[in-house]
Amino acid sequence: QKTAYEIPKRDWSSDVCSSDLFAPASLELSDKTTLLPVARWARRHGVGTVLFSHERLDDMLAMRTGLDLGARASIGVLNRVLVRSVDRIVVTSRYAEREFRDVAATVGCPISRVPLGVDLQRFRPHPREHDAASPLRLVHVGRLSREKSPHLAVATAVELHRRGTPLRLDVYGEGPHRGELEEIAGDAPVHFHGYVGGRAALRDRLAAADVSLSVCPGETFGLTVLEALACGTPVVTADRGGARELVDATCGAWGAPAPDALADAVLRLLELPESRRRTAARARAEQYGWDRTVARMLALHAEIGRAHV
Repeated sequence: QKTAYEIPKRDWSSDVCSSDLFAPASLELSDKTTLLPVARWARRHGVGTVLFSHERLDDMLAMRTGLDLGARASIGVLNRVLVRSVDRIVVTSRYAEREFRDVAATVGCPISRVPLGVDLQRFRPHPREHDAASPLRLVHVGRLSREKSPHLAVATAVELHRRGTPLRLDVYGEGPHRGELEEIAGDAPVHFHGYVGGRAALRDRLAAADVSLSVCPGETFGLTVLEALACGTPVVTADRGGARELVDATCGAWGAPAPDALADAVLRLLELPESRRRTAARARAEQYGWDRTVARMLALHAEIGRAHV
């Protein structure tokens, strides 16, 4: 049974799909490879295009494969094609912008930085039972695959445990490298819970923690960082990457992407009074409501649409 939202299958690489069928003012592309034919179709039909870059392919592939120079060279070629194929590129952080800055400037392709947001109603602090004698409660949320750096979060907890810090790290998420992570954890108090169903359940777990470890140095933004901050939980992250741009010294800490440096960052963060760092975390998240993101994207699409009238 067809629905009102069903779109007939068409060959985007040909002119069979007429712009009169949809009459779009602008198109937003979220994939850098499979949707390139759509960008070509749009250009032929005078339709504006926006590429929303959700990841830095150069760093992501380098982290996943370990082939730094080879990955960057290949992605450099792709990026030169992309900036010539679309009317504008949207990124979520200064870190993400650096991937395109030089190649975009050579062809005059504008770059707009539009941070993402967080659901401030759903993710919020809630009363906690706090005992000064309780171990430090750490949390890590994310896919357990190499490009998300869960290994670094677990190794940071192991380093703190080695130093004699009483703690508990709760890891939420599934992925192909869980077995490796369990081996890294060894006999340290690291608990793997797998997938958590429902945002409310995730919120409660984030809000119960003392510190969230979002330490991936290749993250272009960091939605889990904002979700933790919105729950009043301060964040420790790497000193580079998009996640670093979401925290300041009142609600988080950062260090080089190595277990010893990140363990130092956790201990520095704990020197701040708990009530102050939790209040600051929520205040920081409140700067990133989804309404601002939506308003900026709508304005950007309107601008591009007018340019192609």
